[in-house]
Amino acid sequence: MTGASVLSPGAAAAILFGLFFLLLALRVPVAFALGLACLPIMLIEPRLAPTDIVQETFNAYNSFILLAVPFFLLTANLMNIGGITERLVRLSRAMVGHFPGGLAQINVVLSIFFAGISGSSTADAASQSKIFIEAQRREGYDDSFSVAITAVSAVLAVIIPPSILMIVWGGVLTVSIGGLFLAGIVPGLLIGLVQMATVHAYAKARGYPTYPRAGWGELFQGILVSLPALFTPFIIIGGKIFGWFTATESACIAVLYAGVLSLLVYREMDLKGLWQALGETGRLSAVALFCVGTASAFGWLLAYYRIPEALLSGVQSWGMGPVGTGFFIAFVFLVVGCFLDAIPAIIIVGAILQPIAQSAGLDPIHFAMIGIVSLAFGLVTPPYGLCLMIACHVAGMRVGDALKDTVIMLLPMLGVLALVIVWPELVLFLPRLISPELLN
Repeated sequence: MTGASVLSPGAAAAILFGLFFLLLALRVPVAFALGLACLPIMLIEPRLAPTDIVQETFNAYNSFILLAVPFFLLTANLMNIGGITERLVRLSRAMVGHFPGGLAQINVVLSIFFAGISGSSTADAASQSKIFIEAQRREGYDDSFSVAITAVSAVLAVIIPPSILMIVWGGVLTVSIGGLFLAGIVPGLLIGLVQMATVHAYAKARGYPTYPRAGWGELFQGILVSLPALFTPFIIIGGKIFGWFTATESACIAVLYAGVLSLLVYREMDLKGLWQALGETGRLSAVALFCVGTASAFGWLLAYYRIPEALLSGVQSWGMGPVGTGFFIAFVFLVVGCFLDAIPAIIIVGAILQPIAQSAGLDPIHFAMIGIVSLAFGLVTPPYGLCLMIACHVAGMRVGDALKDTVIMLLPMLGVLALVIVWPELVLFLPRLISPELLN
């Protein structure tokens, strides 16, 4: 393909990546930087034209699976406006409020519940920052700790199913989305547990307050009022796994279910609230999907010049084995996640690393979970760190002031990532047990 091309793979890669990182340094938004980095290549190469960017971007949007992204974002917004989140907070308080650092423990448990419904870490970070940061400030928690735990717990939404990243990964790299949903449950819950343990250690060291233990009656009442909302992940994940509907159809059903709960069951959302939820969903979806389009054009150019093969020609000869390859993949995604949003990272870097994972004998679902868990760290690591930026903005503090506590909280999470790499059964156990046909 590159035989008649004006540019060599090395020259094309230098232009694409050089211009992209230059634009990032100039604080151009990622989606625009990806698209603009493609333009010089299109102008230099005689067989290409600037209109090819539009064509490849449209090809990326012409995907039934990607419709799930705005629907899951709408589900999260309906939850917040319709009173569903408040009821989950009540249940979380009854469950873990008596643990050391009670309010921060509630923050983590709510993120676990929220993750099982929304699939969006940014939606989680935005809603929980508004709920918890000021409340923790009033109870004497340090601002840096409050921001760090709110941002770090929000990343659970892309690891615990249904996850928007799993839907994008499955659609782009042709991996079973049902299998990914099952694979994310155990590592997601483990990360939630290590976050709770971290909060426990902080609370003991700094003397953070604890709530009185809830009685059985209060716990039962919390479960009762939250039960309709807690059915949502079972409907979404169960329906996808058992073949009742596709990932996109499950997202549509989640929207309908959240709408019914908000309008008819809890009756806390009016037409003004519905309009607000639709507007916020449109804004967030436009940002996410614009990234998908320009990243796909960028990825198409990488494939056109066979740049992945040129970049990684020597890696497969290293003979790293499955575990070594897993750590290499995690390292690449951890670094890339610091600079790039997770969705374009999957489209560009996931496609580059897939042949290496295959040659090392990694199961596609295992490879996907290493990538997704690694990219989740990028949501709280500068310079990108979108969840951390959202939490800092709500708290009115600089990102640098929250970095120390954020890094401390990420260390035990890195332990879970290492466990995922070394012990594949951690992610493959549930798919193998419930739906073996989902494993390749």
